[in-house]
Amino acid sequence: MKSLKKLFLLLIIVGLVSAGVFYFRDTKAPQLSLTPGSGPISKKTKLLLSLNDEGMGIKNVQVIVIQEGKQTPLLKRDFPPQTRVADLELDLSVLKLKEGGLQIEVITTDQSIYHLGKGNTTQQLFTLTYDTRAPIISILSKAHNFTKGGSGLVIFGLNEEVEISGVKFGDYFFPAYQQESGHYACLFAYPYDVKESAFVPRVIALDLAGNERQLGMYYRAKNKKFRQRKINISDRFLAQKIPEFESMVTDIDDPVDIFLYVNRTVRQQNRDQIAEFSSQTASTPLWNGAFLRQPKAASLARFADYRTYYYKGKEIDKQVHQGQDLASVAQAEIVAGNAGEVIWAEYLGIYGLCVIIDHGLGLQSLYAHMSQLDVQPGDVVARGQILGRSGATGMAGGDHLHLGIFVSGVSVQPIEWWDAHWLQDNIDIKLQIP
Repeated sequence: MKSLKKLFLLLIIVGLVSAGVFYFRDTKAPQLSLTPGSGPISKKTKLLLSLNDEGMGIKNVQVIVIQEGKQTPLLKRDFPPQTRVADLELDLSVLKLKEGGLQIEVITTDQSIYHLGKGNTTQQLFTLTYDTRAPIISILSKAHNFTKGGSGLVIFGLNEEVEISGVKFGDYFFPAYQQESGHYACLFAYPYDVKESAFVPRVIALDLAGNERQLGMYYRAKNKKFRQRKINISDRFLAQKIPEFESMVTDIDDPVDIFLYVNRTVRQQNRDQIAEFSSQTASTPLWNGAFLRQPKAASLARFADYRTYYYKGKEIDKQVHQGQDLASVAQAEIVAGNAGEVIWAEYLGIYGLCVIIDHGLGLQSLYAHMSQLDVQPGDVVARGQILGRSGATGMAGGDHLHLGIFVSGVSVQPIEWWDAHWLQDNIDIKLQIP
């Protein structure tokens, strides 16, 4: 009899311990987050509510929007057992909200029996600003004259802080940079390969709530035709240049095929990399006055020469020359066209040893095919400072300098930037707008 009592008592104790373990097995409340959880939003903003409970799982959630003391239910949902993670998108467009502040209250409970079966509850309040008004754009600069392949600048003002602003047309976007005056400056290009009918620049601005406005601008665009050039690829040229690129093309043996791979694929890779460098730019102009042309250097190939390549009389490729070739004597000193910061100084595919200088506002200059570099990334250089010496590295048939000018990664004709009169009328005078 005593043994039965002891067994019964033991079973009671085991039952109480088990019940206690089960009751206290989940005492942690669910975790929740709202993205974005603060700042301005609009009816287009995607609000992502994330719930997480590693214990018994999420039981339910309710979301309430509070504005001017009025509480409006937005979401109420129950979850099946063992739901440990849930991501929910909140749609504010179903509510009639007013401009201004609002709060979003989220209450979620788990499946735990803690708190006498009520479970663990997390309650959190998020404060945001409801904004459905797009930014107001005021264009402050007047004359906007463009030549195909050239550059231009627009100055504009905005009435609020924005996430993105700049000029857009087609697939092109050129970012704007806020200046000390509070105005925005956007340097952009009329690309050499864009049809005149497709060049319709618009200033755009996207505010922190996601509201976007576009504004047309007065401009004049002058069309321009570029030269057609024939380039003969000789066996002598291939014998001279192909060894330099063989390490880049390990699965091709034929010299002509190696040339074509470099001229097409490597060329595009290099241009893509130069476009990526455009993000490494100062938000204010670093240049001062017109760009220097290399001393006593004669022009060879021009910007936007349309080249057709021939080998033994047969057409093998077509490319566009995106720079100006200059030459004086072999191993000539190469100087910086203007003040700026060196962001690249090493080998770069078809350009060989080269230097890239950032001049601010997305404007950058490239000095290619060099034989010697006397600067390194991070160096701040002055207008006319020696960068190194000319050479024939990369895809160069002889000693010369390939000069490239880029606006937010888009190549433009250097001759405009050599012209003090053009620079004053189209760029500098606009940067002086108070």
